[in-house]
Amino acid sequence: MALRLLHWLGLAACIALIVSCFMPWAHFADASIPTEAERTFTGFFSYKNFYGKPGKMLVALSAVIFVFMLIPKVWAKRTNLFLAALVIAYAVTNYIRYGSCYNNYCPQRLWGLYLMLGAAIVMMIAAMFPKGKL
Repeated sequence: MALRLLHWLGLAACIALIVSCFMPWAHFADASIPTEAERTFTGFFSYKNFYGKPGKMLVALSAVIFVFMLIPKVWAKRTNLFLAALVIAYAVTNYIRYGSCYNNYCPQRLWGLYLMLGAAIVMMIAAMFPKGKL
């Protein structure tokens, strides 16, 4: 029963991670950034692309993990575990990158950043305990 619920939570976490990439992650109160809209960073936007676009990789890996969670094969479950480890490592990296201070400006961490990290953790737990016989 718990493994079945964990399987569905893993699928929901994949969707939540994709949605979180479109949400605001951090707001910088830096006076050198000209407009208010450019001060809010998401998974696909950072001012002058300073932090890159981590949302592209997170969305791609989450989509692959979502598909592999639905495939009842041993190779899919093992690959899923490897990809989930990559996602959680990249999520922690992005949490540190977007949440850290620079030049005496500390960002305001927003809900998208916490959702991204939490969804990656749930995806990893769901990949560690796959549904089905191995």
